[in-house]
Amino acid sequence: MSSNTAPSSSGGAGSADATSTRRHSKRPKYSRFTQQELPACKPILTPRWVISAFLLVSAVFIPIGVVSLFASRDVVEIIDRYETDCIPTPSRDDKVRFIQGPGVKTCNRTLRVSKHMKQPIYVYYQLDNFYQNHRRYVKSRSDQQLKDSKSESEIDACKPEDKANGLPIVPCGLIAWSLFNDTYTFSRNSQQLTVNKKDISWKSDREHKFGKNVFPKNFQNGTLKGGKSLDTSKPLSEQEDLIVWMRTAALPTFRKLYGKIEVDLKENDTIEVTLENNYNTYSFNGKKKLVLSTTSWIGGRNDFLGIAYLTVGGLCFFLAMAFTVVYLVKPRQLGDPSYLSWNRNPGGH
Repeated sequence: MSSNTAPSSSGGAGSADATSTRRHSKRPKYSRFTQQELPACKPILTPRWVISAFLLVSAVFIPIGVVSLFASRDVVEIIDRYETDCIPTPSRDDKVRFIQGPGVKTCNRTLRVSKHMKQPIYVYYQLDNFYQNHRRYVKSRSDQQLKDSKSESEIDACKPEDKANGLPIVPCGLIAWSLFNDTYTFSRNSQQLTVNKKDISWKSDREHKFGKNVFPKNFQNGTLKGGKSLDTSKPLSEQEDLIVWMRTAALPTFRKLYGKIEVDLKENDTIEVTLENNYNTYSFNGKKKLVLSTTSWIGGRNDFLGIAYLTVGGLCFFLAMAFTVVYLVKPRQLGDPSYLSWNRNPGGH
């Protein structure tokens, strides 16, 4: 009896160990999906298929590129660089001193319309060599403070523009402090052209990122003024120049929307611009440009999209022709596809 009991006990333990091993195994349960045995399209890339694919891509991309390029060329732009011309000649040896000095720095410019411009005409200011993507600059803001009046003391990320005279700044941070403050007024034939500054910012920014009950406080009251002052009677959600500026640019050359002129400008019209040259780009050799531009269905003027499509389409067409010549001059015999692994008889060896 005892000799029969021992083996039985030993066998039971071994069975339990095997079951436990299987239970804790990380091997997935067998399925055709996990073993990559599902039916799949496995085309054989014959010369005819490759040539046809390249021709198809070129037939699609080249027309898109041509249409995009023509749409971009239909956009009319007037660009006027003014940071040097708007400094009086005697002060051009020390531009920083002039721009930081007192007094109104009014400058008159004349723009000529080279081609009929249909409304709306977008007015941009363009800055070059201004790095809004600098890490410290980008982080110097308080998003919580911008949308909630109860969070005006949350200024830890805003240094060095967090407090002035011992009180929190609203809006705080370097981005808001450096708000662009050049101004532009336009006239044609001695009649003023109204610049509409409403809805120039993103709707999502106005409604969700900038509070309707948050008002500027203690702004630009420090020892050094960075840029434009804000209207303390308006909530931040209505200060659209600030909202546009706070959406930082990714590149050192960028344009930001200043407003919209909602009348047509005819060819050869003369536009008189009166601007106040207040913004200091001279400390870092920056450039300032005033841009008037129309738009098309692809947006503003940008030839890159059309050139990219034409380049890819032209390259595919060239490769298709090259492969066709090679295929006709020196064809290669295609092997027997029945020897491919997925065409073999599963029962065969």
